[in-house]
Amino acid sequence: MPPKAEKVRKQYANKEYPRVVLRFEDGHEIHLDKGQSKSFDCYVGERIKILVVYDPTAKEWEKIDTLRAEQFEDATA
Repeated sequence: MPPKAEKVRKQYANKEYPRVVLRFEDGHEIHLDKGQSKSFDCYVGERIKILVVYDPTAKEWEKIDTLRAEQFEDATA
């Protein structure tokens, strides 16, 4: 059996865009308006897409980056 994936607690702060969506490999999403921050659990090596939403009625969002879980800041207690 492969080793169990290590879960880590990370955080992201949206300081620049009107609305950001963090899209995880398993399909769930976290929506953050400008000025908000959120901590979340993820797995080491997991890729998380960062999408920006300029128009909430648009069907497509602009991808600004894809980061691995370990590239996000560690969550503060």
